[in-house]
Amino acid sequence: MTAGNDKKLTAGMTAPGEMAGVCNSRDELRESAIKAGKGDVLEQYANDYPTGPHDQPQSMCPAFGSLRVGLRMRRTATILSGSACCVYGLTFTSHFYGARRSVGYVPFNSETLVTGKLYEDIRDSVHLMADPEKYDAIVVTNLCVPTASGVPLRMLPKAINGVRIIGIDVPGFGVPTHAEAKDILAGAMLKYAREEAETGPVAAPRDRKEVPTVALLGEMFPADPVSIGQLLEPLGLAAGPVVPTREWRELYAALASPVAAAIHPFYTASIREFQRAGRKVVGSAPVGQHGTAAWLDAIGEAAGVPKAVVDKAKNRFLPIIAGAVQGSPIKGRITLSGYEGSELLVARMLVESGADVRYVGTACPKTAWSEPDREWLAAKGVSVNYRASLEEDLAAFQEFEPDLAIGTTPVVQKAKEASTPALYFTNLISARPLMGVPGPGSLAQVINAALGQKERFDAMREFFEGVGTGATSGVWQDAPAARTGGGA
Repeated sequence: MTAGNDKKLTAGMTAPGEMAGVCNSRDELRESAIKAGKGDVLEQYANDYPTGPHDQPQSMCPAFGSLRVGLRMRRTATILSGSACCVYGLTFTSHFYGARRSVGYVPFNSETLVTGKLYEDIRDSVHLMADPEKYDAIVVTNLCVPTASGVPLRMLPKAINGVRIIGIDVPGFGVPTHAEAKDILAGAMLKYAREEAETGPVAAPRDRKEVPTVALLGEMFPADPVSIGQLLEPLGLAAGPVVPTREWRELYAALASPVAAAIHPFYTASIREFQRAGRKVVGSAPVGQHGTAAWLDAIGEAAGVPKAVVDKAKNRFLPIIAGAVQGSPIKGRITLSGYEGSELLVARMLVESGADVRYVGTACPKTAWSEPDREWLAAKGVSVNYRASLEEDLAAFQEFEPDLAIGTTPVVQKAKEASTPALYFTNLISARPLMGVPGPGSLAQVINAALGQKERFDAMREFFEGVGTGATSGVWQDAPAARTGGGA
């Protein structure tokens, strides 16, 4: 790199030492990023992922979301640029969640960051990894400090040796939740794939459908796309790829779908790419009898399916789903919160099954694609809280005194301390079938089992009464007194 290029590269960059409170001030990090030329990126994120009405939802580091998306894709390599402690935490957690691949890491110090050497190191790393025999794409992710310092990933080559290079910024001060970071990478990949498809032939999917497909936005239990496909079959449609995809060529197939179903309604960047490709987008999902009926109507309208054909499909499936709902009743008061993006869908299923749902909190934002679910729940008297903070979720638990609390780890902990049965949303609720015919029975099984644990919780609380509190908490209540006298 020439000296002239060095000057261009470092013109807006800021050294970590110049950022007061680099790891604890969102405002100062944001200001540094804007000064370093990242203002357009942060503005786009602010538009895509609005923080109102609350700005502190429950979530882990947002980069965890995009990292998981990349690590699940075949022939895709991942490189992280960030503080060593952050990279360690992210890779540790990703392997805990089942990743079996190494993650590339480009270290830095104050000198390499401010002089532009970090960018050069990233560029060199990408060139070393760009082996078309191994990879279709390499994802490079800036974490907080490189983003705040203006490390210009957009300057990386678009492709090297035929391997696609995708650079994204996923700072904790600019992306509210890890769920939305999944959309950042998925949207960037869709944009790249769309531009490829517009310029020439692209690879066909492995599982090529003979009928028009409906692309599915949002991670879901593996059985759900199968159930959705069964619902679509009488409409002359098929379930398309699930975005985020598992390999690059599936992106082309997703974009070729005439309709995209925003199962998770916060995939704003991905939705934008489908709309730019001329595709229609439908919100909500086929959950329960009422949700399935409304969703089939919306899909049919978007895909140009005659109403008579849609009505025939509804007459075929809705009685079966209604029977499944009635056969799996849920009785009890429930509060629900989570950060996956499917919280409103789960709440709909619970309400249809007979549960008394008082509160739904989601870390995700309010969008046009969640509006059908919000309106339906509001009509049933359910309070829906977007961008819910932990304090608000805990307050709802205190106010409504549920028979069962479904939530994040701290909510579950608080509920169990109060002798209330509780279920962790991510591992026990979102990781099960929800759509179509299997949904009601699958959900009712785990919910009713938990509701039946109240007496057990009461017995355990009575048995352990006082343990972990006061003198048994392991925390000194008073200053330790000096020991006197001899002897061991």
